[in-house]
Amino acid sequence: MIVEGAPAKVNLYLHVVGRRSDGYHELDSLAVFPGAGDRISATPSETISLEVVGPFAHALQATPDNLVLRAATLLAEWSALTGAGPVRGARLMLDKRLPVASGIGGGSADAAATLRVLKRLWNLPMDPVSLRALAARLGADVPVCLESTPTRMGGIGERLQPAPALPRFGLALINPGVPIATVDIFRARAPVFSQPAELPLAWASAQAMAHDLSRLSNDLESVARRQCPIIDDVLSALTAHKSCLLARMSGSGATCFGIFVDEPAAHAVVSEIEQTGWWCWSGLSSWGTLGGDRHDPD
Repeated sequence: MIVEGAPAKVNLYLHVVGRRSDGYHELDSLAVFPGAGDRISATPSETISLEVVGPFAHALQATPDNLVLRAATLLAEWSALTGAGPVRGARLMLDKRLPVASGIGGGSADAAATLRVLKRLWNLPMDPVSLRALAARLGADVPVCLESTPTRMGGIGERLQPAPALPRFGLALINPGVPIATVDIFRARAPVFSQPAELPLAWASAQAMAHDLSRLSNDLESVARRQCPIIDDVLSALTAHKSCLLARMSGSGATCFGIFVDEPAAHAVVSEIEQTGWWCWSGLSSWGTLGGDRHDPD
């Protein structure tokens, strides 16, 4: 069995900077990948199959449109078409630990992890450029999830640049248990656009980073808060604590995050505001292992 983590993608800011003629919005965002995430495991098989387990398995079905199965099928087709190997099979298991439709890229992360785990299982001679091109066919956020490292995102998500050098900081994630469809948020927003952010080469401290980020925004937040007022409760719960340097919604919501000086501060706040039906996680800002404290809804 081969196992890959599928870390959450958290947008520290998200500016909508334009709209293309095909209807897709162009974004500017800084994404980080904390220790919260799903897991994908794969074992050899004659066919491709998927089992979904975990705290949020009830919200997903192993149907052909599932991003994990789409990623596996696409990679098998690429393998056959390029002569990299015969059509392959795999028994896949998705341990779904992230809430669904929550603004932290769970489906995209799962698809990216599927590509990585099957590339290893099938021993495919696939260069990074080809893998990223395949990932882009699955969704705009899938390429950035391949590496799961802090990244500046542009375009519809396909233009990726290294992030500024980030300090270590504590991070809290809170989702109130209400799914939000990204397409609905984009449809409801006013046709007003922001400028791309000006970022430094590095931040010396969590305080300096939070100060600069506070002058930026998530342009989808106000729309999501109107459609899902409980987001106000989450943000208020975070900002009520003096140790929280910045609180903001990630992506199209409803997951919100808080930035803290260190991991213990994030843990302390989450333990205080956790409530039934809310998914909470606290830990360090960067992806390594599935560490941190995870609190699934009852």
